[in-house]
Amino acid sequence: MRRQILEMLKIDRMSAGDIANQLGITPAALSYHLKQLKSEDLIMEYKQKNYIYYELNTSVFDEIIMWCKQFSGVEE
Repeated sequence: MRRQILEMLKIDRMSAGDIANQLGITPAALSYHLKQLKSEDLIMEYKQKNYIYYELNTSVFDEIIMWCKQFSGVEE
């Protein structure tokens, strides 16, 4: 489920309601998954009027890529 959320947010930021609707899950179930993703800093949330929008925290993914590249043996 969390991987699906990350895939969806890779395209564009989304509101919690839109995410829940696309996944076909309850807001309570989505809230649990979003909390887990936020605790690992994989996503960020932004409040706009009465909505909360979620998007990927790309800086975390950039750090992971840089960390993995150190094991490739290929210099840039």
